[in-house]
Amino acid sequence: MLKRLLNYLAPKGKSTHPSLLIIPRDQHNISRKNVSQAALRIMRQLQESGFNAFLVGGGVRDLLLGGHPKDFDVATDAKPEEIKRVFRGARIIGRRFQIVHVRIGREIIEVTTFRGHHDEARSEDGMLLRDNVYGTIETDAVRRDFTVNALYYNAKDFAVYDYTGGLEDLKQRQLRIIGDPVTRYKEDPVRMLRAVRFAAKLGFSIETKTADPIFELGALLRNIPSARLFEEVLKLFLGGSATATFELMREYQLLGYLFPGTEAALAAGDTTGAALIEQTMVNTDKRVRSDKTVTPAFIYAALLWPALQAELHRLAKQMPPTQAYLQAAQTVISQQLGHTSLPKRFLLPMREIWDLQYRLPQRQGMRALRLLDHPRFRAAYDFLLMREAAGEQLDGLGTWWTRFQGAGDEEREQMVKDLGKQAGGKGKLRTRRRAPRKPRTEGVDASPPGTTND
Repeated sequence: MLKRLLNYLAPKGKSTHPSLLIIPRDQHNISRKNVSQAALRIMRQLQESGFNAFLVGGGVRDLLLGGHPKDFDVATDAKPEEIKRVFRGARIIGRRFQIVHVRIGREIIEVTTFRGHHDEARSEDGMLLRDNVYGTIETDAVRRDFTVNALYYNAKDFAVYDYTGGLEDLKQRQLRIIGDPVTRYKEDPVRMLRAVRFAAKLGFSIETKTADPIFELGALLRNIPSARLFEEVLKLFLGGSATATFELMREYQLLGYLFPGTEAALAAGDTTGAALIEQTMVNTDKRVRSDKTVTPAFIYAALLWPALQAELHRLAKQMPPTQAYLQAAQTVISQQLGHTSLPKRFLLPMREIWDLQYRLPQRQGMRALRLLDHPRFRAAYDFLLMREAAGEQLDGLGTWWTRFQGAGDEEREQMVKDLGKQAGGKGKLRTRRRAPRKPRTEGVDASPPGTTND
């Protein structure tokens, strides 16, 4: 159907815009049954109120590619205050560009007003500081980032409107920015991250003129607030394409602007750190595609592990191991917070995952049972397994903990005794009678077959 759609080059009907291609209902594969009913209702109510309204962006793109998107955005010529009057309870959010969140049932649909050509304030680097300039659908199309994201679906005549050649780029499976790439990246440097993310998600190539400036302009990401970059990190690595995204981030030399310590360690030849991150990304993608939860704490623990190890190696000759670890962890975290923020609800669990990596080898006496009861044990155990899979030599520590979790009291006691014999001392496990409980799952699914992870 997409090939048939792209072969349809002569628009039917009249158009006031010379580059507009209108694809009628019988020439594309979008069906209303695959569109959010909430989005359809919003478009209908806006149209009944005298406004124009279109489905736009990734939802239209993914439908044309035969996918089943979950997120749908609506664009309209209604101003934010007018949208709010149509929908009770709608909320206007944003400063740089105002958008409206409209709740229909359990769904929240993002509704934006058509953007116009901007004469707003810019920074010295060309970045837009405010962007609340409204316009028409034609100006809105050329203000969007990439051609494949500037396709509009009209629920009134069920046609697809293409102002920028997005359909041809879908056919070529390429990502192309709208307008001059240097200017567009300077307006909003995050577009460079979006280029990488969409290319990874869609399996598209980045068109040469769109790709080349990224190498020169990546440093502009330093001007983006750390809180916004944290949100971008979540989009980059929690969207189901983390593995490909990470590879492209390194290929386009962008990782160092978000995780400088990590990039430095990998560039210096930390192969086990690179393998650990790869394991984390692969398993994250599996969990996301299986609708399982993944915490940012685990992602950050893996991404920053190479930086932690590099700093720990530097300090190891200067101070005792425990002090070296504590100082290394603090240094790495402080440096990272200068680039991407990490809220405490994720920072503290990340530290616990790290801390437990140094406590899991200490299993004598009651320590093993106490560690098993730790609320972050499961995430730390998953992390330990991935360290082993990445090539770290840990003397079978992951296997020991896998066996210990499934063992009965007598076997556990014997396992601890055996540790005492290996160490030349006396090891004894004082067992506690308690009902078995299901461990909390906080990490990425890295357990070998036959173990419990959820």
